[in-house]
Amino acid sequence: MLDTRLGRLAWSPGLSAHTTLPAAELRGKSQPQANNPTATGQKRNFFSRGPDSLEKEWNLSGSSSAASSDMAGENSATGGRTGVRVVVAGDRFTGKSSLIAAAATESYPENVTHVLPPTHLPADFFPDRVPIIIIDTSAALENRGKLIDELKRADVVVLTYACDQPLTLNRLSSFWLEELRRLEVKVPIIVVGCKLDLRDENQSISLEHVMRPVMHEYREIETCIECSSVTLMQVPDVFYYAQKAVLHPTAPLFDQETQSLQPRCQRALKRIFLLCDRDMDGALNDSELNEFQVKCFNAPLQPAEIVGVRRVVQEKKRDGVNDLGLTLEGFLYLHFLFIDKGRHETTWAVLRRFGYGDNLELRDDGLPVPTKHASDQVSPVLKN
Repeated sequence: MLDTRLGRLAWSPGLSAHTTLPAAELRGKSQPQANNPTATGQKRNFFSRGPDSLEKEWNLSGSSSAASSDMAGENSATGGRTGVRVVVAGDRFTGKSSLIAAAATESYPENVTHVLPPTHLPADFFPDRVPIIIIDTSAALENRGKLIDELKRADVVVLTYACDQPLTLNRLSSFWLEELRRLEVKVPIIVVGCKLDLRDENQSISLEHVMRPVMHEYREIETCIECSSVTLMQVPDVFYYAQKAVLHPTAPLFDQETQSLQPRCQRALKRIFLLCDRDMDGALNDSELNEFQVKCFNAPLQPAEIVGVRRVVQEKKRDGVNDLGLTLEGFLYLHFLFIDKGRHETTWAVLRRFGYGDNLELRDDGLPVPTKHASDQVSPVLKN
């Protein structure tokens, strides 16, 4: 299996396969379609089985936004963030300013100033309803000090190259990525190829072929995507992925090297499972699974949907389901699948609903009032 971030090589029906690369794809498989209908970097088909995917079977489509409206705690579905600061950097003439202007105006900008002032995209642009501010930068030597200052203030960095200038793609690894490490800019990176409309049609370059080794070496790259400010192809997706990398990060949940859930994430999910297993029989029956669904996503499950969840798990993990319901192994496997498919927001919605912060430690406001039943269930986890 490839690295899950390579689901960030996102493929979209009707687009050539070189257009988008989510790390879950280069490190794994294609991501499901994002809540944003224009986010072509992700497949909507969670299990590559047609439209009736787990999202539909478990009623998880749009889960992050649904959860955000009903979770306890202010902005808990997005970790309490009220904004995301995106810094766009890259070589000169790679399309940075045009990309920003196209995203803000939803049209091709005929005349763009050399460096745009800070640009705001409002909350209603995004399914998580968190606004972003985009900072344009100049690669000119005389502006280097300001560039460094902005990079160090970023929540996420968008690195651009020009699809019609292969040298700018090479410069990502020969200069920009190394420079970010040298500056100790430890934030997610979205690699964006601009000017896709200008690429030579006879050019046989494969984005996956070029970016696979780069993304393995620089695991801070969350997504690689190509777009066109002229046609607006995948322009909104760029900032959707940038925001998602901040609000729903991969690293705390998933170990790219071992292709497994991080130990802390696994412990948190075990605790959640035990809390939901009210009869303490080691499995979530239909009623318990439905209570979990309502608590996290404010939407009940239909009987057919529960059957669908069990079927999906049992197809790949036989010990994930038994006569009593969904086992702990099956519960963990479901979250592995969500993350592997790029649906980090689903697992984050569950964790945050049960009181976990971005460091996967229980927030003070997320600590439940102890009861004998709860303490009996939690104690085995705390001993692990």
